[in-house]
Parts: sequence; C-alpha cells; structure tokens
Amino acid sequence: MKCPFCGEIDNKVIDSRLSKEGLVIRRRRECLACTRRFTTYENVEKIPIMIVKKDGRREAYNRDKVGAGIKRACEKRDISMETIEEFLDELEGDLREMGKKEIPSHDIGERIMVKLHGLDDVAYVRFASVYREFKDVNDFVEELKSLLSREN
Repeated sequence: MKCPFCGEIDNKVIDSRLSKEGLVIRRRRECLACTRRFTTYENVEKIPIMIVKKDGRREAYNRDKVGAGIKRACEKRDISMETIEEFLDELEGDLREMGKKEIPSHDIGERIMVKLHGLDDVAYVRFASVYREFKDVNDFVEELKSLLSREN
C-alpha cells in the first residue's frame, strides 16, 4: 500500500478492526519512511449484476433504483427505513447467491413482490400496480381478489 503522503510503499499495520457487519476490515497503517499514519479499508470485490430488461437491454443492477421503487410502494405505511434497508440487503444477497452474471428483470420484480407480500399487503399492491402495469381499476380488483383468496 502506497503512503498517501510520501508515496513510499513500505508501511506496517498498527491496528485492524472488523466493521459492525463484518464485511469490511479497517486497517491503521504507519509509513516506515515518513512515520505518518493513514487508514485503509479492505472489502470483497463484488462482481456487478447485469439486469436484462423486458426489451432486451442490459444495465447494471442499481440498488438505489430498486430501493426507490420499494420506498414509493411503502410510502405512508408503518414500515421503517431500517426494514426497507434490510429488505434491500436480503434481495441483493439473494441475487448474488443465484450465481448468475445476468438476471432477467422479471425475476427481480417477482422476488420483490413475494417479499412485499410478506411485509405489507398495501405496499405489495402498490408495487404490483406499477410492475405489472395495471391499465385500469379492473386490474386492481383482480389483484385484490387474488390477494384475498391466497389469505383464505
């Protein structure tokens, strides 16, 4: 690791600590040439997940974009930001566990709907209305009927 102050490569690690989540290691280092200290962070390199859209386009998975859709569906519901962040962490973990470099957007949308259904029915219907592109009130009614029949 190059010293950010003098550019020398020789340094020693003074202290190492694991982050709260256990995903990052923080290291305090001291340059052997100029004796100044600096901090480095070590984490696992994540291979980007590519999403295959309905029209065949490919784009990188964007947690913020997915999160915005979920937050919109959960607006004015009793769902904390912490719960939504956990939801996103779990979703991203599930996607990475699939071991695929490319995932159809349909698979992601369906996973979100399953998770939302378990979290909040109103958020589920809101998300479904956008994801499934409801055209009119009849689409809402059909989805609600389906939802009620699954609960009985």
